[in-house]
Amino acid sequence: MRISKPAKYLLVSITSLILTFIYLPLLVVLVNSFNSSMNMDWPPPSFTLLWWQKASQSTGLIDALLTSLMVASAATIIALVLGTLLAMALSRYKFFGRNAVSLMIILPIALPGIVTGIALNNAFRTILGFQLSMITLIVAHATFCIVTVYNNALARLNRMGKNMEEASADLGAGVFTTFRLVTLPQMLSALVAGGLLAFGLSFDEIIVTTFTAGAGSETLPIWILNNMFRPGKAPIVNVVAVFMVVVSIIPIYFAQRLTSNESKI
Repeated sequence: MRISKPAKYLLVSITSLILTFIYLPLLVVLVNSFNSSMNMDWPPPSFTLLWWQKASQSTGLIDALLTSLMVASAATIIALVLGTLLAMALSRYKFFGRNAVSLMIILPIALPGIVTGIALNNAFRTILGFQLSMITLIVAHATFCIVTVYNNALARLNRMGKNMEEASADLGAGVFTTFRLVTLPQMLSALVAGGLLAFGLSFDEIIVTTFTAGAGSETLPIWILNNMFRPGKAPIVNVVAVFMVVVSIIPIYFAQRLTSNESKI
């Protein structure tokens, strides 16, 4: 299909405008992380690495970073295990209410974050009687991270079909042997991609975190929110924002590469 030159130029112009609108603010944040002015004067009078140095020496910031890494890693592991099991169950077995179960699995990521946060807060504190802590935060993050793993695993299982698994069973292999030697190797790249997306999703989540984190559980997004409007903290917040953009882009990039490579096979 070929389009006319006016339509082509219009499409390029609209695309460029949208990309500029999305990425220009990120570029401003990047430049401001090197801005020598504490008040973020624009254009920057000069550039400095002072804010990056101060960020690397901030104990509160480092603690928040470690907390985010730990929560994202734990939530990703839980999501990989449960998301894979759920995908296997819904892909390989037929039972009453299967569509309803699938909808319930996907629902947490479709709901507004504030609704999920309030619901989980009520569940932990009112129904279960738990005090908010690191554990409740990890469980809360896992609820929506499961969706990314589940979707990737389910799509791969549907593409694979059952022929090789049935052949393995005919040759005498048990369920777990078939999964370990036949199913898992074929869906490994999908699980890695889902895990990377889950990690990135958890690492920069803030709304659900606000409702489910305990008193001593401050993640990096919460640290940014708490320090954004404090005097003299804006330059360091810009540094952290740049760091979070990079950390979020890396897993998304590799997940995209994995899925695009698989689509070419």
